Amino acid sequence: MTDMEYTKLGSTGLDVSRFCLGCMNFGSGAEWMMNDREASVDLIREAIDAGVNFLDTANVYSRGESEEIVGDAIAEYDRDELVIASKVFGRMGDGPNRQGLSRKHILDQVEASLDRLGVDYLDLYQIHRWDEETDIEETLSALSHLVETGKVRYIGASTMTSYQFTKALYTSDVADYERFACMQPEYNAVDRHEEANLLPVCAGEGVGVIPWSPLAGGFLTGKYDRDEDPEEGLRASGDQYTRNRFTEENWAVLDEIRSIAEAEDASPAQVSLAWLLSKEVVDAPIVGPRSTEHLRENLSALELSLDDDQVERIEAPKTPRWPAPGKD
Repeated sequence: MTDMEYTKLGSTGLDVSRFCLGCMNFGSGAEWMMNDREASVDLIREAIDAGVNFLDTANVYSRGESEEIVGDAIAEYDRDELVIASKVFGRMGDGPNRQGLSRKHILDQVEASLDRLGVDYLDLYQIHRWDEETDIEETLSALSHLVETGKVRYIGASTMTSYQFTKALYTSDVADYERFACMQPEYNAVDRHEEANLLPVCAGEGVGVIPWSPLAGGFLTGKYDRDEDPEEGLRASGDQYTRNRFTEENWAVLDEIRSIAEAEDASPAQVSLAWLLSKEVVDAPIVGPRSTEHLRENLSALELSLDDDQVERIEAPKTPRWPAPGKD
């Protein structure tokens, strides 16, 4: 298998693998998920054995089941060699105080996540979304407390406007709270709206970038075709997220990716991931394989280097803008 590469996460001293293993697939629920605990554990362990030291999950993934599976998988490994990340924001139960970024919810949920994962601390704790109902000062104070007490090593954020993120960074600087070390945005060759929103902030502020959905929900794997309905069992057959990528602009991007893949004796998924890795602002795309074959294919993208002309061909059909169509 491909030798893993490592990089610093943003301006921190933390070494992370160039690919982060996304663990949303691990658990039970939608048809496109793995729905097999033993197979999920095996796949996580294979990724770690291949050099992936960065694992990303969240409390809301299958209502904690993903964290439990990750905990099972990492129990036999040296904890200090792993970078374990989770998130907080979403609803975790009925009644008040079961969601958001209040001090209470954050402190309650970090304990629950640590328990499910079977670890004493998280390397990275991320706010899953911006909380319109809680002052950012309260959120940052709670997160800073977790760092000060050793429950969390670094804090991160995901999916918000550039104004919100800049406000959070500025608040940390002025009030001496812990600063967000990384951002987790939606970013891939057909979803490039963050180039007009968060990515310039990350580049200017030394914030690490770990993109989610690097293959656009499977669209960029090349398993779908313009004039054919998705096969049963594929994500787009029952999930609107992937179907929303079926636009003429996006098919034009995929045409270029397929052409480059053929010329390079690679797969469309590998070309799509290599495109992301070519971006200086990107540290570690979050891949979500559902099989050993998918995992090995994703990691082998490290062997592929795109030239400037190939990058330009992939980008030519689209002009990044914020808000993205359908996301405002």
